[in-house]
Amino acid sequence: MKRKLIAAVGVAGMVIGLAACGGSDSKGGTETDKASGAKELTVWLTVDAQNNWPDLVKAADDAIVAKHPGLTIKHEYYGWPDKNAKLDAVLATDKAPDVVEMGNSEMIGYMSTGAFSELDASKFDNSGTWLDALKESVTYDGKNYGVPYYAGGRVGTWRKDLATEAGVTAAPKTWAELTGALDKIQTAKGDKFSALYQPSPDWYAAMSFVYDANGSIAKKDGDKWKANLSSPESLKGLKQYKELLDKYMHADKTKDESDRPVVFGQGNAAAIFSAGWEGADAATPKNDKVGGLKDKVETFVMPGPNGKALPVFLGGSDLAVPSKSKAKDIAAEWINVFTGAQGQKGLIAKGNLPNNKTDLAPLKSDPKTQVAATAAESSWFVPTAPGWGQVEKGNLLKTMLVEIGTGKKTVEAAAKDADAAIDKVINTK
Repeated sequence: MKRKLIAAVGVAGMVIGLAACGGSDSKGGTETDKASGAKELTVWLTVDAQNNWPDLVKAADDAIVAKHPGLTIKHEYYGWPDKNAKLDAVLATDKAPDVVEMGNSEMIGYMSTGAFSELDASKFDNSGTWLDALKESVTYDGKNYGVPYYAGGRVGTWRKDLATEAGVTAAPKTWAELTGALDKIQTAKGDKFSALYQPSPDWYAAMSFVYDANGSIAKKDGDKWKANLSSPESLKGLKQYKELLDKYMHADKTKDESDRPVVFGQGNAAAIFSAGWEGADAATPKNDKVGGLKDKVETFVMPGPNGKALPVFLGGSDLAVPSKSKAKDIAAEWINVFTGAQGQKGLIAKGNLPNNKTDLAPLKSDPKTQVAATAAESSWFVPTAPGWGQVEKGNLLKTMLVEIGTGKKTVEAAAKDADAAIDKVINTK
């Protein structure tokens, strides 16, 4: 998933160093591999790590070098837009890096073509409690090809001042409370205002409704994948999504979600369902046209129509070892130090959700992280099909959702056409 850093989970505190784990048993390597003579390790990470937690990277480096005297660790950092083109080019040569960071939904295309090495999950800290959606993102055909790095979920964010003006005094905990509050806000503000700003093409949000209704984008049928958006369950979720758009979204339904923080910051909406960082971004001086928006917003776990918290797509990153790496075991050791028990403490202190349920549990008791951590417990992930990248690249879900949102097609017709388009590519490597 190509996305902006989730820097708004809200954890405060001092950075926890990783150096203390340098002398412990890094579980990635074997004695044979340690004797293999690898003298260099190349780690590719995105600029998120470079800009936001370079101290954690250095601590991991120091711990591994302490175990492997004479080892040189080199880093390259890249932006999300150009990352895959750069990686594809180098994987075609004999100069592949040893560790690479991937958006979690990007993993599938590389795992399915053998670009990444299989990793023994049991050798990585907390692998038994990796968040479900993150575990799915590193699994292909029952084998593990990566390690979850960190996560970021989706939450509801609203203007509590507008809610109070409409007579609503508490954030919603049920679907009835949510829609009741939005109804009151919509009535108070008029039909030119969006009580909920929800861009139609935002498939991360729309598919949450599909999975909440026990539907799915696609299902495994034997050794093949089959699109499933026309199933009764998926149609139920899509219709619930459309109802939300029809009642509360009164802006351009063809626009995507890329400028949602800007729209929210301009005061043109009362609520959004989005990545956790978006509400905070709307309240920055650059985007805040309301004035004092930081003190007027409140986050909440988004309730679903079917009686539970709405399942969310967990964005985030995974780390993988390319098959052409010449230092596979030391690469695995570095990943375990960086993402392991101590590493997660440092990443949490930097404002990220951890990769596992063990570290997530105490965050649910902290008022600063309670909402994001609770929302992350119920999650879904995209089909781990070889052609998933073609589904995303072809904007097949976005096309369907614009047709539904604008009323160009009925929900049934749009879903049927989307299924046909998905079935053409989803099993293609």
